[in-house]
Amino acid sequence: MLNIFTLANGRLVQEEIESLEELSRFQPIWVDLEAPSIEEKRWVKQYYGLSIPADAMDEDIEESARFYEEDNGDLHIRSDFLIADDESPSTVRAAFILNLRNTALKSHGVLFSIHDEDVPVFRLLRLRARRAPGLIEDSKDVLLKLFDADAEYSADTLEGIYDELEKVSKQVLAGDVTDELAGEVLGAIARQEDMNGRIRRNVMDTRRALSFMMRSRMLTAEQFEESRQILRDIESLDNHTAFLFDKINFLMDATVGFININQNKIIKIFSVASVALLPPTLVASVYGMNLQFPELKLLGTAAYPYVLALMAASALGPMWYFRRRGWLK
Repeated sequence: MLNIFTLANGRLVQEEIESLEELSRFQPIWVDLEAPSIEEKRWVKQYYGLSIPADAMDEDIEESARFYEEDNGDLHIRSDFLIADDESPSTVRAAFILNLRNTALKSHGVLFSIHDEDVPVFRLLRLRARRAPGLIEDSKDVLLKLFDADAEYSADTLEGIYDELEKVSKQVLAGDVTDELAGEVLGAIARQEDMNGRIRRNVMDTRRALSFMMRSRMLTAEQFEESRQILRDIESLDNHTAFLFDKINFLMDATVGFININQNKIIKIFSVASVALLPPTLVASVYGMNLQFPELKLLGTAAYPYVLALMAASALGPMWYFRRRGWLK
């Protein structure tokens, strides 16, 4: 899908493009290619003179090839963006080519973005830029606002993680944690830990991209200061992710502790039962010996009920004692 964005009255406007000829009608500041077809790549190359690298969206690209400047002045940036889906969160690699010197694009230049699927941050920027006049002035602003929106999207996702962990905390700290509930809690904690780790990786990647833009000296003084502000926001997100990791570890330890308590209760019951059965076992062993016992001779036919009663009493006695001490709870 080929999306063309122009500036009109200080707002970002999306133009409908269905053929190569329609490209000549607009002077865009942003050309967004979502899962571009071969024909759309050919249009971009034919009209803008830009060849999209074959490895533009590769995940295993070398780190040295993620941020670089070509001899013609084009800046190439590969950055990751988070998709915070509750069921299957993922990360999308987007390739940016910032062209500032192409005469066909006039003085403001154009930002080319290539990605395989729709990214929430891109939708957020398009919505804001349509509603807020003056938010974007050139192609560099588009890229900065994307990174700014990415930091805000990560912050919103962190708030969602905190809310989910609060629900888990109420379940765990209530004290009555069964094995079934503990399994559900551990699954929820694992999902939030995974999401928190993805956010930490995402903001780290955004920090690297912003640092590269600042080192390239292609930003105005105002844009440079905006980049610094975004970096400060990312630093606060780093601190918050560290706090959430500590909270996750605490809840994980607490849940595992309750599982151990439940297991200890079961083991304690077996231990008490085995101790309680030792006296009747001893009675049965003694009277089971091939000897003549005077008391049994005196009892006659009542000897058998006598032995059974003695065994029952020897078992109930320890059980009563254990119950009195509270060991059966």
